[in-house]
Amino acid sequence: MPVIPELLTRAGGMPSLEALTERLLAGDTLLLDTPDNLVEVVDSLASYGVVLDAYSTNLIYQAEAQFLNPFPLFKYLEGDLSFAKIWRHLCHDRINYEYAEYCMKAMLWHGTGGLDRYLDSPDFDASCAQIIRRKLRRDPLLALLHPLFPAFLPELIRMAATTHALGQFWRVMSDLFLNLAEAEGQGRISGIAAVVEFISAGLQRAAPESITYAVMIDGESHWVLPPEAGLTFLTDVAVPYVEAVFLRGMPFFGTVSFNAQAQQISPDQSQFTYGALFADPLLTMGAGIPPSLLMQDMGRHLPERLHQRYLRQGRGDGDGRVKLCASFQKAMFCVTNGAIDGTFPAPLSSCDPAAQAANHAHATGWAHRLAASRTDCLGWDGRADQCLP
Repeated sequence: MPVIPELLTRAGGMPSLEALTERLLAGDTLLLDTPDNLVEVVDSLASYGVVLDAYSTNLIYQAEAQFLNPFPLFKYLEGDLSFAKIWRHLCHDRINYEYAEYCMKAMLWHGTGGLDRYLDSPDFDASCAQIIRRKLRRDPLLALLHPLFPAFLPELIRMAATTHALGQFWRVMSDLFLNLAEAEGQGRISGIAAVVEFISAGLQRAAPESITYAVMIDGESHWVLPPEAGLTFLTDVAVPYVEAVFLRGMPFFGTVSFNAQAQQISPDQSQFTYGALFADPLLTMGAGIPPSLLMQDMGRHLPERLHQRYLRQGRGDGDGRVKLCASFQKAMFCVTNGAIDGTFPAPLSSCDPAAQAANHAHATGWAHRLAASRTDCLGWDGRADQCLP
């Protein structure tokens, strides 16, 4: 059995597997419903919504305007090559799109769900072959590279397809989080339960939306992800995203040393526990630490209400990113809660034994995944649903 590293920090007690299962089946929220938690979740998601808007725009630009560009030096500039934009980029006065690419690569590497199945299909291979033939006609560099490295261009197309699909997913999530903040400001959201319900309803509305992607080559459109593939928002992109980014993730360099030979890093990717729900809120701001980049982006767009709350706590702005990371983790549990609630096989009120068994299996499966995560931030001890002192 692989060794799962102990949590470096703890915020409180951790609920048991049975307690998590019971709470999900009862329709209760994973995060304790308190006024402080509500502010942290809504305002961190409002900041996240602004950042996701930028991430989505850039990922779609990369997939469309930088398609099959082996040296995309200006991919983060979105076509604006003005001196002012380049100077701000060099001075790091910008959104960190590296984190968006980290999430894309996590989805591509872990490869779960319908999107990955289509990328491994003969239909996708045929589309790649057609696109490459067309592209090589006017690109001598690619015409030279392709015979030498025949797997290179198809892999670039796989990356572009995942990039565009993630951009479409984040477009929906950005609007959802910003609408949530607006609803809370108008008094229509008054607790964590309402937050989870709002997110669950938004995910269900977007669930059947089609995920498609086409590129222009010499004035002609070519499908990469055609409508005939039948890819949809929830099952083919949202669920794989939760699996790859919320749960599995990838080990970060520079914070903890792992001995792979002792299987401290499991050889089985499905057993990875390095996602957002497992992360220790320790932000070094060192190279190769993607959450630090996200917290820096979110901190630039933090609602003043939450900023003032942080100033009254701990070291004020000195540990602002650590506090924001803890708030963001609570928000991600609410998003996961909404996804779980929206994918129960049957209504929780059903008295049919088969439906109850299916719901129990669904809740237990998720509880197994969450039991070792940062449930210490949820605010209840998992035995008597008591608020921690």
